[in-house]
Amino acid sequence: MLKNIPCIISPELLKALCELGHGDEFTVADANFPCYGVNDRVLRADGHSAKELLAAIARLVPLDTYAEWNVVYMRHCECDEYPAITDEYTRILEKEEGENVKVVRLERFDFYEKAKKSRFVLATGEKALYANVIIKKGVVR
Repeated sequence: MLKNIPCIISPELLKALCELGHGDEFTVADANFPCYGVNDRVLRADGHSAKELLAAIARLVPLDTYAEWNVVYMRHCECDEYPAITDEYTRILEKEEGENVKVVRLERFDFYEKAKKSRFVLATGEKALYANVIIKKGVVR
């Protein structure tokens, strides 16, 4: 057993996070996301909200401060409407990373294409719609 690892982080998720290198990306997906249709490596976290998981992950994984963006949210449509949960995600990430959170928003199908290149997709039980996020890992200082 390890100390200071949030209990919501499963051993499989901890291993996947440890395997990430600088610039690698991973997706945290809501319950409606087509995980298996988008990516071959899917980790399950059913019963947990994406907010809970993102908060735990943010304690362990730094954002890529060298990149133009380090957080990608799924846009509701091609309009400027954004899911309210993404504001909560930003607050969670800013708690750990301060002003280093650099967000870009992609239309749903563009987001799917980007998620295909993720190292893994974390399937959560999040019921909020369009509550998907891609994180670009940075370096530990």
